[in-house]
Amino acid sequence: MDKKTQKKQTEMPEKGRILSKPRIFFGLTLILFSAVLALSFISYLMNWKADQSQAGTMLDKTIKSSNIFGKVGDWLGNIFIFESIGIASFIIAFLFLVVGTLILKKKIFKPWKTIGHSLFFICWLPIFMGALTKGQGVLGGVYGYQIMDYLNSIIGAVGLWTVLAASILLYFILEFNLRPSSIKSKLNRINENTIGKVKSMMPDSNDDFEADEELKEEAEEAEEESPSRVTVSEVSKATPHTPVSTIKEPEPVSVPKGFPEVPVSANIETISTPNHTSFEPESREVSQPVSLNLNTKPVVPVSNPEEAFDIRPSVPSPAVTPAPAGTQENIKFNVEVAPVIDVLDDSEKQSQELVEKHGLYDHKLDLAKFQMPPVELLKDYGSEEISINKEELEENKNKIVGLLKNFNVGIAEIKATIGPTVTLYEIVPEAGIRVAAIKKLQDDIALNLSALGIRIIAPMPGKGTIGIEVPRKNPTMVSMRSVIASQKFQNTDMDLPVVFGKTISNEIFMADLSKMPHLLMAGATGQGKSVGINAILTSLLYKKHPSELKFVMVDPKKVELSLYSKIERHYLAKLPDAEEAIITDTNKVINTLNSLCIEMDTRYDLLKNAFCKNLKEYNKKFAERKLNPENGHRYLPYIVLVVDEFADLIMTAGKEVELPIARLAQLARAVGIHLIVATQRPSVNVITGMIKANFPARAAFRVISSVDSRTILDSPGADQLIGKGDMLYFNGNEILRLQCAFVDTPEVERLAEFIGEQKGYSSAFLLPEYVSEDSTSTVGAFDPNEKDALFEEAARIIVSTQQGSTSMLQRQLKLGYNRAGRIMDQLEASGIVGGFNGAKAREVLISDLHSLEQFLEDLRS
Repeated sequence: MDKKTQKKQTEMPEKGRILSKPRIFFGLTLILFSAVLALSFISYLMNWKADQSQAGTMLDKTIKSSNIFGKVGDWLGNIFIFESIGIASFIIAFLFLVVGTLILKKKIFKPWKTIGHSLFFICWLPIFMGALTKGQGVLGGVYGYQIMDYLNSIIGAVGLWTVLAASILLYFILEFNLRPSSIKSKLNRINENTIGKVKSMMPDSNDDFEADEELKEEAEEAEEESPSRVTVSEVSKATPHTPVSTIKEPEPVSVPKGFPEVPVSANIETISTPNHTSFEPESREVSQPVSLNLNTKPVVPVSNPEEAFDIRPSVPSPAVTPAPAGTQENIKFNVEVAPVIDVLDDSEKQSQELVEKHGLYDHKLDLAKFQMPPVELLKDYGSEEISINKEELEENKNKIVGLLKNFNVGIAEIKATIGPTVTLYEIVPEAGIRVAAIKKLQDDIALNLSALGIRIIAPMPGKGTIGIEVPRKNPTMVSMRSVIASQKFQNTDMDLPVVFGKTISNEIFMADLSKMPHLLMAGATGQGKSVGINAILTSLLYKKHPSELKFVMVDPKKVELSLYSKIERHYLAKLPDAEEAIITDTNKVINTLNSLCIEMDTRYDLLKNAFCKNLKEYNKKFAERKLNPENGHRYLPYIVLVVDEFADLIMTAGKEVELPIARLAQLARAVGIHLIVATQRPSVNVITGMIKANFPARAAFRVISSVDSRTILDSPGADQLIGKGDMLYFNGNEILRLQCAFVDTPEVERLAEFIGEQKGYSSAFLLPEYVSEDSTSTVGAFDPNEKDALFEEAARIIVSTQQGSTSMLQRQLKLGYNRAGRIMDQLEASGIVGGFNGAKAREVLISDLHSLEQFLEDLRS
């Protein structure tokens, strides 16, 4: 069988294969999308200034687009060409075309080579166009301009063009193999072809004709002396209808010296040219006998001189060698399936059995009938649609353009985005205008517009524009009900969702308190800070079950957070000896903060024993019954510490408050303890560097001076807010201007009453007891008659281990924290252990069990 026949047989199934419908659909879709991109880019380049100004107005029906694909084309062109890589975006459209053809199995391009070239041009073409146009226009895009400007500032214009020329030269060297050796070989090949053509054009002489005839005769003699080529087929593969010739009467022919004499016989099959209707090869009989003795030079007369033959010895294949008789029948062949190895240890097996028997642990079971508050408890303030005052917009636009023109600041474009409280005017300055020249005109613009709180953002993050925020004359209120009832809040999967309000573009803004992980708030009196705290607490109450969340509320003003006292048995946490859950006394605040530190250390011990990294993993393991409650494990709810006026605590307690706050801010995020600290006076002695370093998320309402704004946000702007919930939110990356959602006092009262009327726990969530160093009221004189029933057993455990730890008593005696703490106080009063030593274990004063038994005998007597 010749190579053409084999190739046809292998290619026929591929050509006959029918493409699946999904492959055709996706292939044609990508090809069509590449065409849409290319046409959108071409149309955008023709009218890019107008298209760029219309890219963000897709929902505005009054503005018409000049792009061939409308506002979608404007948006595509602005994203790919202006804000990205310029005219190199056409390569992206080309790549979609390449992928589409590959899906359709049309190998028009070589995929990997095409992708490599495309990536090279995507990287370097924008930089080249940016350098060529010096950043003017859109041919290089933002990427090309930024990289060009960066390289230009480092290595200068000459160095920039040197780098570009070197990259282009390197590309051509690698692509066309422009090495000296390859260039020389190509030149030699060209010279040989040229000389051959010249000789063929020259007239032939008689001498040349005779020389050619002699060369032909020598070639024919060499062909007769060389072994003829005959295709050999194995006997086992021959079909019954294929005629195979037999070999007779070998004719000995002399062979050159040095070849070994090995007699080999074979069957010879001649392959004729296959017909066009059948793929089975035809065969002919060869009547001439051929010898396969390698000492000879066999000569096979062939009727057709164009057919070439090959002679090969027929060696039997090992796969078809017959085995000795009787061996295949006597061999037994057994198949065994390896059993599945169970790698579960005893604890995992036990947890699986408990889950199968009792199901997953349900932390909501204690309050299974608890109903989440409905949205109807919040007040409906009616429609909150933003009204557009075209006269006001046009007037402000003319004033801004006229003022900048008076200061020789030209504007290429201007666009307005209307929000609930402010209107953002985005301007694109003409080429050559310095950004600093516009930032200096903030007070002049405020004077010209007769508006309070003009804020200039130069430049806007991620955009090539300068923003001017102008307060609206008739702002729109953002109610708490509108944001709570939104689908974005109802369908969120955040652990601790907090909805602040709406952005300038009228979008609902949410953040996850567990990811912040702590929030620092500041604002002058009456600017909306307390309303912001109520909005955060309301968001959490609407999403979290009482078993999942606990609040520790600190209210030095005694009136701001008192509304939440009705939900004490549901959501609040307090010290065991505290009368009220909402803390107002400074001394109790210190004890509560230190108690939270103890709770944090206890939770870290539980996470360490459970081999978990955070609270979410720990609670998941506990729900899957992989943690034994007898070892002290329990379901851990989130704890949110809310401090309404932090400056007052710093003034009264100083370092005693700052140190536990800083310690909680540094470590508590992994164990589910999060802080919300608010203050009216964000001065440096209140918000110290240690506190700011651990509060990456900050919310600033209107403050008095720019110094306070820099203290809270590390940048000015909070002093230009207009109050009434107007705020700036900083998440560590960028500053967002928001309108905080408004929740009134009667709404909070209705919410607290709805929760408080339902069945709750027996008491508030109890925090660990904390005994201050100067307090001796909790540990008095020891009374043997009032000692705990487990006092002696606890003393033996303490002395045998020489470790005075309350948590160890919890684990060994299977007690709660409060009872273990009381036993530890009795041990201290009796003189077995020393005093409280912070996070360290108490000192054990009795050295061995023999001395302890004598001590206990004396106590009994």
